[in-house]
Amino acid sequence: MKTIILLCFLTVASTGLSQSLEGTWQVVEEKTCFEAQMKESDTEKELRKDMGSTKNAVARVIKFNKNGTGEEGIFATGSRKGTDKTSFRYRVSGRELQLLDKKSGIMMQQLVIDEISATTLSLHMASKDCETKKLSRIK
Repeated sequence: MKTIILLCFLTVASTGLSQSLEGTWQVVEEKTCFEAQMKESDTEKELRKDMGSTKNAVARVIKFNKNGTGEEGIFATGSRKGTDKTSFRYRVSGRELQLLDKKSGIMMQQLVIDEISATTLSLHMASKDCETKKLSRIK
């Protein structure tokens, strides 16, 4: 009897997402289809490491609230308040994430959740598999 209950629970758990989307996520990598097709040379990889220290530190942060609302903003080093904040609503259906306009409810983006864990979230555009985003949970 316990085995049957356990199997039913595992079946229900495997059909949905195992981790919650709720929380604050930082975009750590974003690739367009063009960038995904380009291959970097060894020299470009070495130069990229050296150039990273001269960049102004800016983070793009996305927050998903429990009630189906969210907010996206850009944060600069030393700044507590984000700029270009955009509020949205979201809906998750299976592995599909829909970002909706806060007022009208019109779908702005349709994404597919490739991977979600306690610390990472990988997404791609539903219409383009090659356009990807990787996020890291910060809260």
